Amino acid sequence: MGKVYLTGAGPGDIELLTLKAYRVIKEADVIIYDRLANPDILEIAKDGCEFVYVGKEDGRHTLPQDEINEVIYQNALKHKVVVRLKGGDPFVFGRGAEEGSYLKQRDIAFEIIPGITSAISVPAYAGIPVTSRGVAVSFRVVTGHETPNKENSQINWNSFKNDDTIVFLMGLHNLKKISSKLIEIGKPKNHPCAVISRGTTKEQKVVIGTLDDIVQKAQGIPTPALIVVGKVVELRNELDWFSK
Repeated sequence: MGKVYLTGAGPGDIELLTLKAYRVIKEADVIIYDRLANPDILEIAKDGCEFVYVGKEDGRHTLPQDEINEVIYQNALKHKVVVRLKGGDPFVFGRGAEEGSYLKQRDIAFEIIPGITSAISVPAYAGIPVTSRGVAVSFRVVTGHETPNKENSQINWNSFKNDDTIVFLMGLHNLKKISSKLIEIGKPKNHPCAVISRGTTKEQKVVIGTLDDIVQKAQGIPTPALIVVGKVVELRNELDWFSK
């Protein structure tokens, strides 16, 4: 049986791939990859490496997660080096814990190779630090998939009242509900907000607004995108480097 490397591909810019991820990708017999992993990374692989696409998109999943788990397992029975390539970091809303547990229960060796998460790198490429002395001493990363006011929600929205910086991943389709909920719990309507689309790539787009007007300003912006809420957004005026 082989070994599975649950590998973070980073946020998009291929140069943000870690050295360890680069090494195992070159050694891989098969790469099982997501939609958010930069496809140029596959060119690093050796001749004869197999590629299996298991990407997910809202409403369009190549395979459900339980079948992806089985695909990884079956490939580990056939190949020595299996790379499960995931956008960002495997353990930041990447389902890496589920895949690792599935392999553990079947006595398949695995290793986690962390990746640079979009939660900090995408704002950085937009000139927005998630923390900054005198502005924000903490930040929270939240899934944007879960709809506010959902029954049995795992998110304690009231606890967001005093957060300095909030980063929502994969929340563009819920942007209106998220902004409304934050205003409802006490965030000012004019609280700074940004939506960053296709961050760290040449297609990066950044929309700056407030909780009150960000929905209108961000209309038509393409996915994948994340949302940053907090006064750190105002620092973009000084720190925007990538667009230049």
